[in-house]
Order: sequence, then structure tokens, then C-alpha cells
Amino acid sequence: MHLLVGLGNPGSEYTHNRHNVGFMCMDEIRKSYGFSPEKAKFSGLLSEGHIDGERVYTFKPLAYMNRSGRPVAEASRFFKIPPEQVVVFHDDLDLTSGKVRVKQGGGHGGHNGLRDLDDHLGKLYWRVRIGIGRPLHKDAVSSYVLSNFSKEDHKWLDFLLPLLADEAQLLLTTSPEQYTAKVMQIFSQQQ
Repeated sequence: MHLLVGLGNPGSEYTHNRHNVGFMCMDEIRKSYGFSPEKAKFSGLLSEGHIDGERVYTFKPLAYMNRSGRPVAEASRFFKIPPEQVVVFHDDLDLTSGKVRVKQGGGHGGHNGLRDLDDHLGKLYWRVRIGIGRPLHKDAVSSYVLSNFSKEDHKWLDFLLPLLADEAQLLLTTSPEQYTAKVMQIFSQQQ
């Protein structure tokens, strides 16, 4: 059993923000694999389905980004899913737009959602880091992540989101790093 988590902020005003790319991934996975409708549980939205015969839950914490840890930890404990089988999809300023990296553990890199997850879940969960690029000025980071993806961004985003969902079965294997290789190979061929 796996718990796939998308980080984002609740509310319609944040729906298309760069910071909400994790939520967008959960929506795409649910749609691609025909998961159940989302239900409010653990201060978030939970859905259940199967990917390659494996039972999987998707979860979008409805606490704001910097308070995501407690709801994710509650869901993980309730279903007895260890952190090593929790995969968190989130935005990453340190990766160029459209780049994807997967890693287990490590630092939070200033990402407040990851910082809170580390506090409540530990650091052994897997992370799917989705590059959103970085603004030119350091002072603009907050407004940048809380702004909507641009038309230019949608040229890569609208291809990448379904691709991330289509290859999700690779995240459930013993070597999720293959996920990055496959996604980036297909992505680069289309760009």
C-alpha cells in the first residue's frame, strides 16, 4: 500500500498557482487510474484506487502548505503506511521548469511544506520534485510561487502532468529513481 501526497494550498484562488503543482498531480493520477471520488478525511482530501494491482491512496492536505505535515502523518499512521511508502509531489524552485527529480530524504531546501512534513513524518518519505523555475529576484519568491502558471508554462505543464501520472507505477517499485529517468526521457523527446 502507498500514500501519494500532493502539496498545495486549499481554496479556489490557489488552484492554478505554481505552489499547487502537487495538487495538480494528484488530480491527474486520480483521473488517469479511475480513483474513487475524494472524501474529506484527516484534514485533507483522500481518494483510493489501484495502480498495477497495488492499493494506493492519494491525499491533498487542506491545511495550508506550511501546515501539511500533521494531516499527512495522520493518514500515514491510520493506514499503517510507513514513510518509505509515502511519495510527496511538490514544487521546486531549484529545478528549471519542467525538470523532475525523485529522491528519498534529504533537506527541505527552504520549502515550508517539506519542513513541516519532516517535523511530523520524519525524512524517509520519497519526494517527486517538480521544477517551476525561480524568479529573477530573491524578494519575488513568495509572489512567484503564489502566482498562476503562465501560458508559456502550460506548454510543458500540460504535457508533463499526464506523463507523471502515466508512469506512476514506477514509483511503487523498489527503485523509484527509474521514474525520473523514464519521465525525463519521454519529456525531452517531446520538447
